[in-house]
Amino acid sequence: MRFHWFLPTTGDGSGIRAAIMTTDARLESERPASVRYLSQVARAAEDAGFGAVLTPVGAGCPDPWIVCSAVAQHTDRIKLLVAFRPGFTLPTLLAQQAQAFQEVSDGRLLLNVVTGGDPVEQRSYGDFLDHDARYARTDEFLDVLRRSFTGVPFDHEGPHYRVEGGGLSRPLDQVPELYFGGSSPAAEQVAARHVDVALTWGEPPAKVGAKVERLKAAAAARGRTLRVGLRIHVIARDTSAEAWAVTDRMLAGMDTARIEAAQRRFARFDSVAQRSMTELHDGDTRSLEISPGLWAGVGLVREGAGTALVGSYDEVAALLREYADLGIEEFILSGWPHLEEAYRVGENVVPRLAPVAV
Repeated sequence: MRFHWFLPTTGDGSGIRAAIMTTDARLESERPASVRYLSQVARAAEDAGFGAVLTPVGAGCPDPWIVCSAVAQHTDRIKLLVAFRPGFTLPTLLAQQAQAFQEVSDGRLLLNVVTGGDPVEQRSYGDFLDHDARYARTDEFLDVLRRSFTGVPFDHEGPHYRVEGGGLSRPLDQVPELYFGGSSPAAEQVAARHVDVALTWGEPPAKVGAKVERLKAAAAARGRTLRVGLRIHVIARDTSAEAWAVTDRMLAGMDTARIEAAQRRFARFDSVAQRSMTELHDGDTRSLEISPGLWAGVGLVREGAGTALVGSYDEVAALLREYADLGIEEFILSGWPHLEEAYRVGENVVPRLAPVAV
């Protein structure tokens, strides 16, 4: 198993915050996302034994390339899992960005491919493709990107990209692994064809297990293998009662207006994965423990990963082991505040799952 952490580039604090802050734009940050603070979080994750830190991408957060380039200068070993949107830049240019990042970070780049799930946000950038067309573009983008990394000149002509004599001037010595999330049939086929790690969000184990089987079977049908990773939050304490008390405090910090505003925004998404997250609670603050130890309260106000594993250190470790037994090989974890929780989870939960490779 590999364990990673999250870099809160929109700010941090003890309460649940939206990932890209387009809903909570006026929510005061207890800890602004300065390079100094984000570097503290990354160093804490590094010291606690995590392998990488993931950054979000979207209209409400700073550019991940720039932020991660800065954070890389203040860390030594941890990798930077940089999110990007296919279609918002050319794959040939992104290959150059990746090459430069590898040089300035001593080869610590990973790439998280985010096709996008909010049509309103996509259009605000000037992107008017519908859901399936975006995934078709991502498919072509990743094909061109992979070919660019080889350093062998190539031509390409497709529905979205045309390249003549493209590619890096020399092969990329350390090709970054590609991470990618999506739950629609179109997304799962892109994962099967191109990526190293397919990510899924924290749904009940039976549903996650079925998705793992589909993804691995689709990759095998193409003569490939891939790993599957779980993106989920963690609320772990010495006792189960202490952990669930934290969820009560977090829920008390979500007023009705904030929840309703977030749910209206999520309703316009055409993302199958986001719809699955929303259906876990339907905006209802009751009955949020949707599976033993799996709390859906995060998704009341936060887009994307909307669930948390809650319990004592032993209980949360057992829950993570249950997902691992279903075929999950990588875990991208987080908790609020991200600085303290990196140490808490890294020192009290992850060691219970040893042996661990990061």
